[in-house]
Amino acid sequence: MTANQVHKVVIVGSGPAGWTAAIYAARASLSPLCCVGVLKSDPGPILPGGQLMLTTEVENYPGFPEGVRGPEMMRLFQEQAVRFGAKVVPEHIASCRFSDDPASVPHVLHTESGGEVHARAVILATGATANWLGLENEMRLATSGGGVSACAVCDGALPPFRGQPLAVVGGGDTAMEEATYLTKFGSVVYVIHRRDTLRASKIMQERFLSRPNARVLWNKGVLDVLGDSRITGVALRDTVTGEESTLEVKGLFIAIGHTPATRFLKGSGIDLDSGGYITLATRGSQTNIPGVFAAGDVADPHYRQAVSAAGMGCIAALDAERWLAAAGVD
Repeated sequence: MTANQVHKVVIVGSGPAGWTAAIYAARASLSPLCCVGVLKSDPGPILPGGQLMLTTEVENYPGFPEGVRGPEMMRLFQEQAVRFGAKVVPEHIASCRFSDDPASVPHVLHTESGGEVHARAVILATGATANWLGLENEMRLATSGGGVSACAVCDGALPPFRGQPLAVVGGGDTAMEEATYLTKFGSVVYVIHRRDTLRASKIMQERFLSRPNARVLWNKGVLDVLGDSRITGVALRDTVTGEESTLEVKGLFIAIGHTPATRFLKGSGIDLDSGGYITLATRGSQTNIPGVFAAGDVADPHYRQAVSAAGMGCIAALDAERWLAAAGVD
């Protein structure tokens, strides 16, 4: 990056949304600059490539009939963006100072290393990190494809989980949705919950509990995830009596929420909802600040799929291109 250089488009984030936005922006001759992430102290592992870097086989993305590993998919996305002229820098954005009139006074992004990036248009695609239990074996087996996942819709239909006992940790609507989905594939699906009542809405509870292979383990916390190369079970502790036990399962799905990577936007003026997700206009990717757009999981608390994030990245790039043209930015 050249000091004081003003870029037409800067993309923050490097998951499906960010790379798709980069592909579209580069093909539109906007010479996008791609910053690979946000402040490293944000919750969870903010990885270049996003949450797919923690995913082994991706079987539900169009164009990969045999499936593809998450990291390999993100490598291909990046190569395609670079091929068309996107520039990639290993910078994390620590904070932003957005302009009310970026066509005249550019937005300023402050990097973690102390530098500045100036831009007429900014696309925020930093994603959302799954909340984990914080157990060493949990993350080891999640990153190695050992049967631990934070997305049942992404991974639940994979062959290793079919016809096997599975467990979901959580008690809200997300946990019920994930667990209900898994009942299509698992021999039995356990919901592990720390309390004696679920937080999920009644209709979501009933939908899960009506399945013949649904089970709820009340007042149970996960002490450890068992297994070497693949999960064999979980160690549990009763939150009332303190009694410890072991549950044999072949898959563990963590469904205790997500944290959007928006901490770096504190004080920037970007509108966020109560969960910290970026609020968008009713149509498209425009935020409340001119020339600032958002795409992917950072603005989507509902779907959180690679294909939907990529679609939002396309929309953000098109919106940015049209905004630049309307603002008279050459």
